[in-house]
Amino acid sequence: MAKRQAEMEPDPVMTRIGQVVMLHHGGDREEARDRFLCLWAELGEDGDPLHRCTLAHYLADTQDDPSDELAWDLRALSAAEELTDERLADHDGALAVHAFYPSLHLNLAADYVKLGRSEAARVHLGRARGAVGALGDGRYGDGVRAAIARLERRLAEEWPTGGTPEPGPLDGPGGETLGPQRRRP
Repeated sequence: MAKRQAEMEPDPVMTRIGQVVMLHHGGDREEARDRFLCLWAELGEDGDPLHRCTLAHYLADTQDDPSDELAWDLRALSAAEELTDERLADHDGALAVHAFYPSLHLNLAADYVKLGRSEAARVHLGRARGAVGALGDGRYGDGVRAAIARLERRLAEEWPTGGTPEPGPLDGPGGETLGPQRRRP
C-alpha cells in the first residue's frame, strides 16, 4: 500500500517544470528561461533522464538564438535515449519512451530549418515521420502528425530539390527502429 501511495504522489520536479511551462505560455519567456536554467543547474548533467529530457525540451522553446534552441533539443534527445519504459511507468504508466521520439525529432528538424540546414532537417523529419506509429490517436498524436506534415510542406517549398524526406533507420534505445518505414510512391 505504501508503494502504491508513493507511486501516486506527484513528482516534485515535474510539478516545478509544469509551473514554469505555464509561466512561459503566459508570455514571460525570459523569466521562464531563467527558472528553467536554475532547475537545470539543480538537476545537473547526470540527473534523472526524464527530468532532463522534459526540462531541455521546454528550455529549447525559450531560446532566442536558433543555435541555442538546437543545443537544448539535442540535450533532450540525448536524455530520452537514457530513458526506460520502467522509469516512465514510475511517473505515469501511460507514457512510453518511443512516444517521445516523434516530437523530439520534429523539434530538431525545425531547428535545422531555422539554421538553413535542410539535409539535417530532412534526416530528423524523416525520423519523426518514422516514429509516429508510437503515438496514440488523440489530440497530442494528431497535433504532432499535423506539425510533421506542415514542416514537410515547408521543406518541399523552401528546398524543393530534396523533396519530402523518407524515414531512415532510427537509433532508439537498443538500436531498434521506432516506427514503420514509409513506402515510396
